[in-house]
Amino acid sequence: MNFIAWIIVACEIGFWIFIIAGLVTRYIFNKKKAGLFLLAMTPIVDLVLLVFTSIDIYRGADITLAHSIAPIYLAISLVYGKSMIQWADERFLYYVKRDGPKPKRRIGMDYAKHSMKGSLQHILAYIIGGALLLFIIFYIGDSSKTEILWRTLKLWGIIVLIDNAISITYFIWPRKM
Repeated sequence: MNFIAWIIVACEIGFWIFIIAGLVTRYIFNKKKAGLFLLAMTPIVDLVLLVFTSIDIYRGADITLAHSIAPIYLAISLVYGKSMIQWADERFLYYVKRDGPKPKRRIGMDYAKHSMKGSLQHILAYIIGGALLLFIIFYIGDSSKTEILWRTLKLWGIIVLIDNAISITYFIWPRKM
């Protein structure tokens, strides 16, 4: 496994450490601001990953799939961050602290709207992450070195289209219990 792959693993671990530490600080120790600060560090972890990736590429490393993941991680954190924290908050309160309402199971049009919101967020993440990937591609300026970045961008685009198509089907065939 190359250097960037190990950095991705470390950042993923760091991401979850900040999430858990933020929730514990927020709800077990009742330190709302400190907990929010820890939760807000999650995009910083992804930014660190992007910086390490950029440095690695700048130093002439062979570009791998691992390099193309960094912009995706950052974009996902920025776009989904608030909703991921809200999701974690609800479950932490209910399952760990036993002090909140049971997380609601969405069905019917409510589920369709929620799914479409997530799909629209996915489009936004694709735009941000895609712009970062394109910046790297054009900065390097050598198509033989950046082919994996192009393939990642294309594959992600297909995934975004499939995600949105699935969300549209929930309006046609609403999810039942």
